[in-house]
Amino acid sequence: MHWIDWIIVGVFITVLFGVAVYVNRFNRGVADFLAANRCAGRYLLSVSDSMSSLGAVTFVAVFQQYYVAGFSAVWWLMMLYPLYLFFALSGWIFYRYRETRVLTMAQFFEIRYSKRFRVFTGILAWLSGVLNMGIFPAVTARIFIHFCGLPETFSLLGFDGMSTFVTIMIVELSIALTFTFLGGMIAVMITDFLQGILCFSTFVVIMVFLLHQLEWATVIESLQMAPENASMLNPFKTTQADGFNMAFFLIYALLVMYQFGTWQGNQGYRAAAKSAHEAKMAGIIGQWRGMIQVVLLMIIPVSAYVLMHHPDFSATAAGIQSTVNAIPSEAVQKQMLVPIALTKLLPVGLMGFFMASIWAAAISTDDTYLHSWGSIFVQDVILPFRKKGFTPKQHTWLLRASILFVALFIFCFSLLFQQNDFILMYMQLTGAIYMGGAGAVIVGGLYWKRGTTTAAWAAMVSGSGLAVIGLAVRTVWPQLVPVLRHGFPDSGFFAEHAEVFPWNGMQIGFFASICAMVLYVSVSLIGWLVLHKPAFNMNRMLHRGKYTLKGEHEGTVELPPTGLKALIPSKEFTRGDKMLYYGLMVWSLTFFLIFLGVTVWHLLRGTTESFWIKYWTGWTALIVVLSTATIIWLAVGGIRDLKELIRVLKTTDRNANDDGRVVGHHSLVDEELEKGNPEVEAELKADAED
Repeated sequence: MHWIDWIIVGVFITVLFGVAVYVNRFNRGVADFLAANRCAGRYLLSVSDSMSSLGAVTFVAVFQQYYVAGFSAVWWLMMLYPLYLFFALSGWIFYRYRETRVLTMAQFFEIRYSKRFRVFTGILAWLSGVLNMGIFPAVTARIFIHFCGLPETFSLLGFDGMSTFVTIMIVELSIALTFTFLGGMIAVMITDFLQGILCFSTFVVIMVFLLHQLEWATVIESLQMAPENASMLNPFKTTQADGFNMAFFLIYALLVMYQFGTWQGNQGYRAAAKSAHEAKMAGIIGQWRGMIQVVLLMIIPVSAYVLMHHPDFSATAAGIQSTVNAIPSEAVQKQMLVPIALTKLLPVGLMGFFMASIWAAAISTDDTYLHSWGSIFVQDVILPFRKKGFTPKQHTWLLRASILFVALFIFCFSLLFQQNDFILMYMQLTGAIYMGGAGAVIVGGLYWKRGTTTAAWAAMVSGSGLAVIGLAVRTVWPQLVPVLRHGFPDSGFFAEHAEVFPWNGMQIGFFASICAMVLYVSVSLIGWLVLHKPAFNMNRMLHRGKYTLKGEHEGTVELPPTGLKALIPSKEFTRGDKMLYYGLMVWSLTFFLIFLGVTVWHLLRGTTESFWIKYWTGWTALIVVLSTATIIWLAVGGIRDLKELIRVLKTTDRNANDDGRVVGHHSLVDEELEKGNPEVEAELKADAED
């Protein structure tokens, strides 16, 4: 990289440090550290939360996917639009979760199920999370080494042979750790917002530059060179696409339905909205942003594909391939191909902004995940065993110590673990250790009053157990096959799959999820119909009806609509909210109808390559225009929310009991908030006597 590029990166990191130091003054309690005292607005939430799942490792994972599948991958994602629309418009999971006023998902589990279940799921979430995050620093370090052309070792202050790989990981984690230490969720959210605006703006500029630099005709001509059954233009000819074919996206769609809202890597954002309605609106905005974001990430690997396959760039491609081949690991070669190719496409200045965006993405994900996994261990593994709570100062420092431990763990893991699969596959499998059972437990707990604690245990143990077994077998499969072939010498199965386990992480996670869901429903039905267990008090948990707390819902709403009515704008919606609501609905349904119509037409009459060229040409042009407008819209709204957040944090009183403790299936802080409500006080007195 040019010295100008390094200055751009340095200035941006310096600005982030300054912001983190400034906002530390607003961190005055446990709820501040864990959830920004539940004061965040929709735009701030949407942009910041998006960065928690858009790390440098995600860039590489998505680059791998689109380099193989191209535009075809985007087509199959369109079949999820109605599902995402339902999630956004109904506030699926997030609305009710915010109504509980919990600080972690496992705290909700204690309220809904039991203390033991909280601890068990807290341990599972922590284990799943740190293993999932374990490869992040390593992947990020490799990106910087190969993208910037850095040597494997360097000398500093008389010390020779210092590892560049190790040094980058230390610097990356140190920056993320500093942000998290200084201001908890407040600092994480604000710095993530600034990083999000930089990333989205940079990627819009890069998208426009690449499309202009390579010319659209060259892009199309290159994509037409893909194998017939691994088309990057025609989504109906992808049966041989390496790992990312039609079956992959069908399984992915089913997993999305089950796992939506289960992952806890960004759990601080789930609790940070200033109201349940604001959480729903953040979801609506997030769906719009997400559809634009897909294209911003896709254009880069598509451009790399052009560079590697078009005859006009054969000399450049040969140089890139030579650099890639010099990397010892085949898995790392696949990860680094697109970043290395990008160095041949971007000019000075834009290279710096891209690298600053990669740094921003890495740090934003790292600080959010460090905050989540460190917080979960304290809140859900240690705190439930305390008869008396910590002081706010003790509690905050214990959270910091836990976060530090997580940082040290993933540093060692990245240093020692050899990743040998597609990143998305690894992330899916390690995530399934927790999410394999969590989906059924969360949905059942929030939406079904007949769900039982026994059912929750059955779902969680089965889903997580199957995922762990799958992870273990997949990891040791090459060493296990000789033993199996000796025991079953006549079986051709083990000979055919001697090197790689026949099912990938996506398939294993899917099977675990199905088993967990079936068990949760069946065991709950037995508890209801056979054992006659009483229904759970959902209104008490969600603070509805007579349990309503002032300020938790917009206007005078006490009983938000349920069922299909939850899909219709309620009294909480302003005129502007309704515009966002109907805008997302029109966009999503229009493109889904296009997807449905073209799919039916293809099945009846077939589609030509010229049709797909015209379709993707028009679609890309539309996204270029919309992405520019979207960035401006999100930046303006986010800055407004940021000002409001700081104003509220300056004046709001903190409650020392708002620390995540649960008594009698409700949060301890609720007893204080509900004082003055005679009906609730009488109920609490009766519960205490029982």
